Amino acid sequence: MDTEAQSTERDRSSSPSDSPGTSGENSDTEGSEGRSRFALVAWITDWLPGGFITLTALVCLVFLLLLNAFVVQPFQIPSGSMENGLRIGDRVLVNKLAYRFGAEPRRGDVVVFDGTGYFGNGDYVKRVVGVGADHVVCCDKEGRLQVNGRSVDESTFLFPGDGPSTVPFDVRVPDGTLFVLGDHRSDSSDSRDHLGSPGGGMIPVADVVGRADWIAWPTDHWTRLHRPSAYARVPAAEATASEKGDGAHG
Repeated sequence: MDTEAQSTERDRSSSPSDSPGTSGENSDTEGSEGRSRFALVAWITDWLPGGFITLTALVCLVFLLLLNAFVVQPFQIPSGSMENGLRIGDRVLVNKLAYRFGAEPRRGDVVVFDGTGYFGNGDYVKRVVGVGADHVVCCDKEGRLQVNGRSVDESTFLFPGDGPSTVPFDVRVPDGTLFVLGDHRSDSSDSRDHLGSPGGGMIPVADVVGRADWIAWPTDHWTRLHRPSAYARVPAAEATASEKGDGAHG
Protein backbone atom coordinates (compact mmCIF):
# COMPACT_ATOMS: atom_id res chain seq x y z
CA MET A 1 0.00 0.00 0.00
CA ASP A 2 2.90 2.37 0.76
CA THR A 3 4.40 1.68 -2.65
CA GLU A 4 1.13 2.48 -4.38
CA ALA A 5 0.74 5.67 -2.42
CA GLN A 6 4.28 6.77 -3.23
CA SER A 7 3.85 6.03 -6.88
CA THR A 8 0.65 8.03 -6.95
CA GLU A 9 2.27 11.01 -5.28
CA ARG A 10 5.24 10.85 -7.66
CA ASP A 11 2.94 10.66 -10.70
CA ARG A 12 0.97 13.61 -9.47
CA SER A 13 4.03 15.74 -8.95
CA SER A 14 5.65 14.89 -12.28
CA SER A 15 2.57 14.66 -14.51
CA PRO A 16 2.90 16.95 -17.53
CA SER A 17 -0.81 17.57 -17.35
CA ASP A 18 -0.20 19.81 -14.32
CA SER A 19 1.84 22.29 -16.35
CA PRO A 20 0.24 25.69 -16.66
CA GLY A 21 -2.66 25.82 -19.06
CA THR A 22 -2.49 22.12 -20.13
CA SER A 23 -5.15 20.70 -17.85
CA GLY A 24 -7.56 23.49 -18.55
CA GLU A 25 -7.10 23.19 -22.31
CA ASN A 26 -7.74 19.42 -22.34
CA SER A 27 -10.75 19.82 -20.12
CA ASP A 28 -12.18 22.56 -22.30
CA THR A 29 -11.67 20.47 -25.48
CA GLU A 30 -13.26 17.34 -24.05
CA GLY A 31 -16.09 19.34 -22.60
CA SER A 32 -16.73 21.06 -25.91
CA GLU A 33 -16.84 17.73 -27.80
CA GLY A 34 -19.17 16.23 -25.22
CA ARG A 35 -21.49 19.23 -25.41
CA SER A 36 -21.49 19.01 -29.23
CA ARG A 37 -22.48 15.36 -29.21
CA PHE A 38 -25.13 15.96 -26.60
CA ALA A 39 -26.49 18.91 -28.58
CA LEU A 40 -26.68 16.78 -31.74
CA VAL A 41 -28.58 14.01 -29.96
CA ALA A 42 -30.85 16.57 -28.32
CA TRP A 43 -31.55 18.19 -31.71
CA ILE A 44 -32.39 14.81 -33.30
CA THR A 45 -34.67 13.77 -30.45
CA ASP A 46 -36.43 17.15 -30.55
CA TRP A 47 -36.93 16.83 -34.31
CA LEU A 48 -38.21 13.25 -34.23
CA PRO A 49 -41.81 12.56 -33.18
CA GLY A 50 -41.55 10.48 -30.04
CA GLY A 51 -38.11 11.84 -29.18
CA PHE A 52 -35.56 9.48 -27.63
CA ILE A 53 -37.81 6.42 -27.91
CA THR A 54 -38.14 6.89 -31.67
CA LEU A 55 -34.40 7.42 -32.04
CA THR A 56 -33.70 4.21 -30.13
CA ALA A 57 -36.17 2.32 -32.31
CA LEU A 58 -34.53 3.67 -35.49
CA VAL A 59 -31.06 2.64 -34.31
CA CYS A 60 -32.35 -0.85 -33.54
CA LEU A 61 -34.04 -1.02 -36.94
CA VAL A 62 -30.84 -0.04 -38.78
CA PHE A 63 -28.93 -2.65 -36.78
CA LEU A 64 -31.46 -5.35 -37.68
CA LEU A 65 -31.39 -4.37 -41.35
CA LEU A 66 -27.60 -4.61 -41.44
CA LEU A 67 -27.74 -7.93 -39.59
CA ASN A 68 -30.31 -9.24 -42.06
CA ALA A 69 -28.36 -8.02 -45.08
CA PHE A 70 -24.91 -9.28 -44.15
CA VAL A 71 -25.01 -11.80 -41.29
CA VAL A 72 -28.21 -13.77 -40.60
CA GLN A 73 -31.46 -13.79 -42.55
CA PRO A 74 -34.70 -15.57 -41.63
CA PHE A 75 -36.54 -17.57 -44.27
CA GLN A 76 -39.92 -19.27 -44.11
CA ILE A 77 -40.25 -22.81 -45.47
CA PRO A 78 -43.04 -22.70 -48.10
CA SER A 79 -43.33 -26.38 -49.05
CA GLY A 80 -42.83 -29.91 -47.80
CA SER A 81 -39.81 -30.65 -50.01
CA MET A 82 -37.46 -30.81 -47.00
CA GLU A 83 -39.67 -32.79 -44.61
CA ASN A 84 -39.37 -34.16 -42.08
CA GLY A 85 -36.41 -31.99 -41.08
CA LEU A 86 -37.99 -28.74 -42.26
CA ARG A 87 -41.76 -28.45 -42.15
CA ILE A 88 -44.09 -26.04 -43.91
CA GLY A 89 -44.15 -22.77 -41.99
CA ASP A 90 -40.85 -23.29 -40.18
CA ARG A 91 -38.62 -20.22 -39.97
CA VAL A 92 -34.95 -20.98 -40.48
CA LEU A 93 -32.02 -18.70 -39.77
CA VAL A 94 -29.59 -18.63 -42.68
CA ASN A 95 -25.94 -17.93 -41.96
CA LYS A 96 -24.89 -15.56 -44.74
CA LEU A 97 -21.24 -15.55 -43.61
CA ALA A 98 -20.83 -19.34 -43.86
CA TYR A 99 -19.31 -19.18 -47.34
CA ARG A 100 -17.99 -15.61 -47.43
CA PHE A 101 -14.39 -16.12 -46.30
CA GLY A 102 -13.08 -18.88 -48.54
CA ALA A 103 -15.27 -21.70 -47.22
CA GLU A 104 -17.33 -23.68 -49.75
CA PRO A 105 -20.63 -25.53 -49.37
CA ARG A 106 -20.13 -29.14 -48.33
CA ARG A 107 -22.10 -32.29 -49.05
CA GLY A 108 -24.95 -32.54 -46.57
CA ASP A 109 -25.31 -28.79 -45.97
CA VAL A 110 -28.83 -27.37 -46.17
CA VAL A 111 -28.54 -24.20 -48.25
CA VAL A 112 -30.79 -21.41 -49.43
CA PHE A 113 -30.10 -20.18 -52.95
CA ASP A 114 -31.52 -17.88 -55.58
CA GLY A 115 -33.01 -20.17 -58.21
CA THR A 116 -33.79 -17.45 -60.75
CA GLY A 117 -32.96 -18.75 -64.20
CA TYR A 118 -32.35 -22.29 -62.94
CA PHE A 119 -35.27 -23.50 -60.82
CA GLY A 120 -37.64 -20.59 -61.29
CA ASN A 121 -38.07 -17.20 -59.63
CA GLY A 122 -37.35 -16.89 -55.93
CA ASP A 123 -35.27 -18.53 -53.21
CA TYR A 124 -35.15 -22.29 -52.58
CA VAL A 125 -33.92 -24.50 -49.77
CA LYS A 126 -32.33 -27.88 -50.56
CA ARG A 127 -29.60 -30.23 -49.36
CA VAL A 128 -26.23 -30.29 -51.11
CA VAL A 129 -25.55 -33.77 -52.50
CA GLY A 130 -22.71 -33.06 -54.90
CA VAL A 131 -20.09 -30.31 -55.14
CA GLY A 132 -17.79 -29.31 -57.98
CA ALA A 133 -16.26 -32.28 -59.90
CA ASP A 134 -18.34 -34.86 -58.00
CA HIS A 135 -19.82 -37.82 -59.88
CA VAL A 136 -23.37 -38.40 -58.57
CA VAL A 137 -25.30 -41.51 -59.59
CA CYS A 138 -28.63 -42.97 -58.66
CA CYS A 139 -28.85 -45.63 -57.87
CA ASP A 140 -26.50 -48.47 -56.89
CA LYS A 141 -27.59 -52.12 -56.74
CA GLU A 142 -29.09 -51.57 -53.29
CA GLY A 143 -31.01 -48.47 -54.39
CA ARG A 144 -28.72 -45.98 -52.68
CA LEU A 145 -27.28 -42.72 -53.91
CA GLN A 146 -23.66 -42.96 -54.98
CA VAL A 147 -21.14 -40.10 -54.90
CA ASN A 148 -17.65 -40.56 -56.32
CA GLY A 149 -18.11 -44.31 -56.23
CA ARG A 150 -19.17 -44.38 -52.57
CA SER A 151 -22.73 -45.42 -51.66
CA VAL A 152 -24.46 -43.06 -49.23
CA ASP A 153 -26.99 -44.14 -46.61
CA GLU A 154 -29.47 -41.25 -46.45
CA SER A 155 -32.03 -43.07 -44.30
CA THR A 156 -31.48 -40.79 -41.29
CA PHE A 157 -32.88 -37.72 -43.02
CA LEU A 158 -34.96 -38.90 -45.99
CA PHE A 159 -38.73 -38.61 -45.62
CA PRO A 160 -40.09 -41.92 -44.28
CA GLY A 161 -41.01 -44.22 -47.13
CA ASP A 162 -39.02 -42.25 -49.73
CA GLY A 163 -36.10 -43.67 -51.65
CA PRO A 164 -33.12 -41.67 -52.96
CA SER A 165 -34.89 -41.15 -56.30
CA THR A 166 -37.48 -42.73 -58.55
CA VAL A 167 -35.71 -41.11 -61.51
CA PRO A 168 -32.28 -42.51 -62.40
CA PHE A 169 -29.50 -40.03 -63.12
CA ASP A 170 -25.76 -40.02 -63.70
CA VAL A 171 -24.19 -36.56 -63.55
CA ARG A 172 -20.82 -34.91 -63.22
CA VAL A 173 -21.07 -31.66 -61.24
CA PRO A 174 -19.20 -28.79 -62.94
CA ASP A 175 -16.72 -26.80 -60.85
CA GLY A 176 -18.29 -23.88 -59.04
CA THR A 177 -21.75 -25.47 -58.94
CA LEU A 178 -23.83 -27.72 -56.68
CA PHE A 179 -26.17 -30.66 -57.21
CA VAL A 180 -29.03 -30.32 -54.70
CA LEU A 181 -31.95 -32.50 -53.64
CA GLY A 182 -34.86 -32.18 -51.24
CA ASP A 183 -35.14 -34.61 -48.32
CA HIS A 184 -38.73 -35.39 -49.29
CA ARG A 185 -37.68 -36.76 -52.67
CA SER A 186 -41.19 -37.64 -53.83
CA ASP A 187 -42.36 -34.07 -53.16
CA SER A 188 -39.31 -32.08 -54.26
CA SER A 189 -38.53 -30.31 -57.50
CA ASP A 190 -34.75 -30.20 -57.44
CA SER A 191 -31.66 -30.79 -59.58
CA ARG A 192 -33.11 -34.05 -60.93
CA ASP A 193 -36.03 -32.21 -62.51
CA HIS A 194 -33.91 -29.55 -64.19
CA LEU A 195 -31.19 -31.59 -65.85
CA GLY A 196 -32.47 -30.41 -69.23
CA SER A 197 -32.93 -26.78 -68.15
CA PRO A 198 -30.38 -23.96 -68.45
CA GLY A 199 -27.51 -24.85 -66.16
CA GLY A 200 -28.37 -28.55 -66.25
CA GLY A 201 -29.99 -28.48 -62.82
CA MET A 202 -26.78 -27.26 -61.17
CA ILE A 203 -26.77 -24.29 -58.82
CA PRO A 204 -23.87 -21.81 -59.05
CA VAL A 205 -22.13 -21.42 -55.70
CA ALA A 206 -22.28 -17.66 -56.30
CA ASP A 207 -26.09 -17.82 -56.08
CA VAL A 208 -26.09 -19.44 -52.63
CA VAL A 209 -27.52 -17.03 -50.06
CA GLY A 210 -26.17 -18.99 -47.10
CA ARG A 211 -26.38 -22.11 -44.97
CA ALA A 212 -29.49 -22.86 -42.92
CA ASP A 213 -28.14 -23.33 -39.39
CA TRP A 214 -31.16 -23.02 -37.09
CA ILE A 215 -34.88 -23.62 -36.99
CA ALA A 216 -36.01 -20.58 -34.99
CA TRP A 217 -39.78 -20.93 -35.18
CA PRO A 218 -42.06 -22.48 -34.01
CA THR A 219 -40.45 -22.78 -30.61
CA ASP A 220 -41.37 -26.45 -30.20
CA HIS A 221 -39.34 -27.21 -33.33
CA TRP A 222 -36.37 -25.04 -32.38
CA THR A 223 -33.12 -26.84 -33.16
CA ARG A 224 -29.71 -26.51 -34.74
CA LEU A 225 -29.31 -28.09 -38.15
CA HIS A 226 -26.29 -30.38 -38.28
CA ARG A 227 -24.53 -31.76 -41.32
CA PRO A 228 -25.33 -35.49 -41.41
CA SER A 229 -22.47 -37.96 -41.22
CA ALA A 230 -23.77 -39.90 -44.23
CA TYR A 231 -21.40 -38.09 -46.62
CA ALA A 232 -18.35 -38.17 -44.36
CA ARG A 233 -16.77 -41.17 -46.11
CA VAL A 234 -17.30 -39.87 -49.64
CA PRO A 235 -13.86 -39.43 -51.22
CA ALA A 236 -12.85 -36.20 -52.89
CA ALA A 237 -13.53 -36.16 -56.61
CA GLU A 238 -9.88 -35.46 -57.40
CA ALA A 239 -8.77 -38.47 -55.38
CA THR A 240 -11.30 -40.66 -57.16
CA ALA A 241 -10.09 -39.52 -60.58
CA SER A 242 -6.49 -40.10 -59.56
CA GLU A 243 -7.21 -43.59 -58.31
CA LYS A 244 -8.96 -44.44 -61.56
CA GLY A 245 -6.00 -43.10 -63.50
CA ASP A 246 -3.53 -45.13 -61.45
CA GLY A 247 -5.60 -48.24 -61.97
CA ALA A 248 -5.72 -47.74 -65.74
CA HIS A 249 -1.96 -47.48 -65.90
CA GLY A 250 -1.45 -50.49 -63.61
